[in-house]
Amino acid sequence: MLVVTVELWPAGVSALRQPIGTMHIGNASDLTDVSDYRVFAMEMANPLTGSPPGIAKFSVLAHARRQRVWALLQRACEEAMMAEWTDL
Repeated sequence: MLVVTVELWPAGVSALRQPIGTMHIGNASDLTDVSDYRVFAMEMANPLTGSPPGIAKFSVLAHARRQRVWALLQRACEEAMMAEWTDL
């Protein structure tokens, strides 16, 4: 499973960091060369946009595993943008 944590570091100061989102990406295809993934994403409330905290569950299907990790993360982020989010 990949776990991605997104943090905001105001002025680049780690002591002021704030988590703003996480994504858990798990292989659902027994590590086959072309795999499907289940993804669970969470984001914190965003006072700048007024959006509440939320969660989403979605899939990345038919991903070729012999790519850099960034290719999977890109696909997961694209799916997150189209996912149905539930406000918390």
